[in-house]
Amino acid sequence: MKKIGLLSDTHGYWDDKYLYYFEPCDEIWHAGDIGSLDVARRLADFRPLRAVYGNIDGQDLRRLYPQTLRFTIEGTEILMKHIGGYPGHYDPSIRGSLLVRPPKLFVSGHSHILKVKYDKTLGMLHINPGAAGISGFHKVRTLVRFNISQGTFSDLEVIELAG
Repeated sequence: MKKIGLLSDTHGYWDDKYLYYFEPCDEIWHAGDIGSLDVARRLADFRPLRAVYGNIDGQDLRRLYPQTLRFTIEGTEILMKHIGGYPGHYDPSIRGSLLVRPPKLFVSGHSHILKVKYDKTLGMLHINPGAAGISGFHKVRTLVRFNISQGTFSDLEVIELAG
């Protein structure tokens, strides 16, 4: 079993609460719009980091992280892309990949709207962790933690960051 800390849309904003809440995690995943190399480095220095770049990320981050990331962890296939949409409204840039070979978990960011939804048609879970930074229209900053074990997700927690 692996415990995952998931965030998105930091837009270059650093909060020490990221490390506090991700302390029990084995890995951190960032679903794009990291916003600065400093944020990426601080996360990667704390725990192994898997990330994708987002639409606001510059060439420095685009050289380090892919636009789309597909990987397997704990026998579970994951697909992550910053602009991805959600069940029933997937972005055209990812729709084909999802339909041809649906992962067990699809992670996206971009909307700044926290969403956890199961796609019955594709048999996969979708998670958008909302936005952890301060840039954007969102009123509540959020992180997500969950466990993965052999294709099963458990103990999903939504963490609201004050301030």
